[in-house]
Amino acid sequence: MKQLDLQALQRQLAEEGYAVIENVLDAAQLEQARERVASLMAAERADPFPLDDERHEDDDDILAYYKRHYTVSDMEAQRMVARVHQYRRDNENTRWPVPINKVSKNFLHLPTLFDDDKSQRVWNLLNKAPDMIPLIEHPVVLPMVRSVMGQDCNLHDFQATSIGPGTGGGAWHVDAPLGQIAEPLPEFPLTLQNVWMLDDFTADNGATRVMPRSHKLRKSPPWGSGPLDGEVTLTAPAGSVAIWLSNTWHRSGPNHTDRERRAILCNYNVSWLRGFADFTSTLPAGVAAALSHDARYLLGYGARAPLTR
Repeated sequence: MKQLDLQALQRQLAEEGYAVIENVLDAAQLEQARERVASLMAAERADPFPLDDERHEDDDDILAYYKRHYTVSDMEAQRMVARVHQYRRDNENTRWPVPINKVSKNFLHLPTLFDDDKSQRVWNLLNKAPDMIPLIEHPVVLPMVRSVMGQDCNLHDFQATSIGPGTGGGAWHVDAPLGQIAEPLPEFPLTLQNVWMLDDFTADNGATRVMPRSHKLRKSPPWGSGPLDGEVTLTAPAGSVAIWLSNTWHRSGPNHTDRERRAILCNYNVSWLRGFADFTSTLPAGVAAALSHDARYLLGYGARAPLTR
């Protein structure tokens, strides 16, 4: 990796709403990440979340919500219903006080398979692959993150994605919770996303599209997945990282190739925002003690309410 001008990259991130840093991972790091993600994706496709025989009063509404808002198969939508059932069992069978379309996305399961099962996510990647934790405090990326989110920011989410061949791309959006906030949106980002490229990102294989300076508009993009005038395609070789603000309009591009396009998505949030994932309660026993103070804090240790006041 060539010498970086981090101050220039920080200015670009603040002004344009995105930045790309090429060839951050070396060959060994890249291969390790690829192998871990490929193994987990294969295992989860072979053994998906099981359906159940429960019937709740709002099952039809839940099923319709996932079919309407995500490009999921009928089977994956049914798995989402089963996941809601499990979530309720984990929470004393407590129901939400509002319909599912009004529930904070921090409380919802999101599809593992999408694009009619051609594309895939691995949620809670750090808990399944703790050897990927060094990415969250990478010495090139973490200073960029903290320059925007503050020294006390936390990790919001860490997942892997695979955009399948022959898929049409995602819809333009800003990241949760901004999509559920009334406009004008806050003039500062609530979260920041890093995308570690496990494959080359090209204009043809689903590379992310962003709208420069859209974070200054303080509104969500119009719904749709078509190209916008002035959009930028974030192309770079595998091992690179793309960074953008939560309020920058973005979407995954269409994959016109016959191969998947894989990445690891790493989100950070301002310290006072509720996280998307609960790392401290799901990390394997013994892992946290061996981590650096920075990594532990990013994961939420020392960054949560006291057990008692």
